[in-house]
Amino acid sequence: MKRNLIIVILILFTSQIVSAQENNDILLTIDNHKITKAEFERIYRKNNNIKNTGTVDKKSLDEYLELFINFKLKVYEAEKAGYDTAQSFITELKGYRNQLAKPYFSDKKIEEQLLQEAYNRTKFDIRAAHILIKCNQNALPKDTLIAYNKALNIRKKILKGDDFNKVALANSEDPSVKFNGGDLGYFTAFQMVYPFESAAYNTPVGEVSMPTRTRFGYHLVKVIDKKPNLGQVKVAHIMIAVPKGAKQEVKVNAKKKIFAISDSLAKGVDFVKLVKEFSDDKASAKKNGELPFFGTGKMVPDFEKAAFSLKNIGDISKPVKTSFGWHIIKLIDRKQNGSFEELKPMLKNKISRDARGYKGKKVVISRIKKEYNYKLNNKRLNDFYKVVDKSIFDAHWSIDKAANLNKTIFSIGDTSFNQQDFAKFISKFQIKRKPSSIQGYVNDMYERFANREVLQYAKKNLENKYPDFKYLMKEYHDGILLFKLTDELVWSKAVKDTVGLKKFYQEHKENYKWGERYKGSIYYCANEKIKNKLQKQLNSKKQKDNKKLLEKFNKKSEDNLKIVNGIFSKGKNEIIDFYVWNTGDYKENDKEFIVLKGEKIEPVCKTLNEAKGLITADYQTYLEKEWIESLRKKYKVTVNKEVLYSIK
Repeated sequence: MKRNLIIVILILFTSQIVSAQENNDILLTIDNHKITKAEFERIYRKNNNIKNTGTVDKKSLDEYLELFINFKLKVYEAEKAGYDTAQSFITELKGYRNQLAKPYFSDKKIEEQLLQEAYNRTKFDIRAAHILIKCNQNALPKDTLIAYNKALNIRKKILKGDDFNKVALANSEDPSVKFNGGDLGYFTAFQMVYPFESAAYNTPVGEVSMPTRTRFGYHLVKVIDKKPNLGQVKVAHIMIAVPKGAKQEVKVNAKKKIFAISDSLAKGVDFVKLVKEFSDDKASAKKNGELPFFGTGKMVPDFEKAAFSLKNIGDISKPVKTSFGWHIIKLIDRKQNGSFEELKPMLKNKISRDARGYKGKKVVISRIKKEYNYKLNNKRLNDFYKVVDKSIFDAHWSIDKAANLNKTIFSIGDTSFNQQDFAKFISKFQIKRKPSSIQGYVNDMYERFANREVLQYAKKNLENKYPDFKYLMKEYHDGILLFKLTDELVWSKAVKDTVGLKKFYQEHKENYKWGERYKGSIYYCANEKIKNKLQKQLNSKKQKDNKKLLEKFNKKSEDNLKIVNGIFSKGKNEIIDFYVWNTGDYKENDKEFIVLKGEKIEPVCKTLNEAKGLITADYQTYLEKEWIESLRKKYKVTVNKEVLYSIK
């Protein structure tokens, strides 16, 4: 809790990423450690919510300066003790830096566009067929053009009237065309590779897209249908499996069995009972036949169609045949897709793991290259076309083949990367893969290498380019150090130092007194008659303890008498306040019959255990005060008041 408080106090993150003119006048010196006016002013204005044009008075500056000096003394002490060189500190600060750097490497406009696009697409299901002309990702331009033109010529035939399915069977290089004629069924956003998805959603129903490039090659996409997304359903099923290649006898028996089960259901036999007795899907049978929620494109088409056709919760389908066998499906639940805000976190996560997420990254990389004057030496890149050979596709390429390549391949800002840097990258990340064009492979690997180094360069230079980021990192740096040392010398010490805590309590015990209290019992009587009998009993010489009173009065009903015992502080119980101290908002009424018995307790000191939380907090304050006084004696602090009062 204390740690979070420090971070909140120190770090009020600003969303604006702007450069500003730094003021390097020295305001404060601790020993030989100099602290600028700019650093103090930034924190002062932020923590006091004063804008650059806000009113600043000397009293406020002086008061805040004292707090700032205390803070800086603690941080300086932590640095002198080497806390900033500990691996745990370095790791923690690095983690914060990675998180804080993220906004500088994203394009908000594109992110919002992708989110809205994805959300709009989830509202609809597309049914499409396709024809695939394969083309390796790393193919040479001439090979890419051949594949593109082939797809284009096929499209022309279809536009002239040739049947799409027949053309697909004759030309598509997707192996599944033999079974589906190119028809992929219904799907929605994130279920196809992004370029294919975009082609499907951007092509009107009944039309065929232009050749669309994916990592598989070129696709012609024909949109067969577009309908509103039906959300998700949860169903249970009974399955009678029919293995692929099963004999006719097995198929006939499976059909007879599923229809017999259907007849049993019609006669009122319990669905779950039949699941456990007959279903071949043993995994779902353990859950009464239930499957997780699913939407479009998650099940085989026939199963999906039957499930979504069920209208009401509890409805049961007729037997349904799929490639797995026979099913009887029962609708358990149905839910619609959420709003944009509800789905936004899920969409963000999917976009980050999807090819479309690279769109924003690409824009950022392009911007960085321009800002830092990125320069590629194409001639040095071309050298790799000669030294990288087919062994790369078996992951056996040796970096020795590039031993003579030592010249600069690209530069960014003040940093250059030579050919050996790239050769090491290729060697490290080579994997066994399908052979393709060497030139295409090298170009692809270079793009990955350059993009990685460009982003890393920009990340390293954030403090130089953005003063706001530099100050923010400084605040995190100091905040973590402050927490670690304060925890050791104040917070944890106050908890662990039982001797010191006890001594502090003995010296200040008069500060921890109970207020006025009442010790006794509150008796809640069911009626006036019971109240009168109870009062007589309490006033008699033969008094009974509360346990015996309850036994006596509650023989016929437990509601006749209820008793609350305790020690009641003033202001903690409205009935006690009213009857004992004549205060509070309680009002007597004819529905409550109350009797009190007890006595006031004079204020006394609380024991250490009774006030431990409060005493510990005060002991922490005491330890911190002592610590600050020792730091002020230990280190020489010099303040330039002229610089301080120049803050307006």
